[in-house]
Amino acid sequence: MIVLVAGVNWIAVAVSTVLCFGLGALWYSPKLFGTKWAAGVGIEIGADAKQPLPALAMQLLGTFLLAWIIALAIANDAMPIGVLFAATSACLLMAGSMFGQNSRYATVAEGSFVMAMAVIMIICQSLF
Repeated sequence: MIVLVAGVNWIAVAVSTVLCFGLGALWYSPKLFGTKWAAGVGIEIGADAKQPLPALAMQLLGTFLLAWIIALAIANDAMPIGVLFAATSACLLMAGSMFGQNSRYATVAEGSFVMAMAVIMIICQSLF
């Protein structure tokens, strides 16, 4: 079990989790990609739309876990493994989106969001 926590920069994990979760709110808002993404997945967004709390909770958990994995990779001088894990996650998310017959725009928006999170997480690991 010690291998899962040894050398982890928990401050960077926490900060990057909060930053990336906030980025998601912006990423999927009408200000950035939200309007076209929502049309591509067949949902409505906006002031009247009900927030999917279980999905938000799962997103927060996944964001934390990705930040933790990236922290572990960096702590063990294996950052390429962290990047590979993020890319794998993005590809699997995009495959699920394709299986769901979402639009190409929505699929790319979802996959690129995971990679944007990985970049933020790596930057936070280097700053804290």
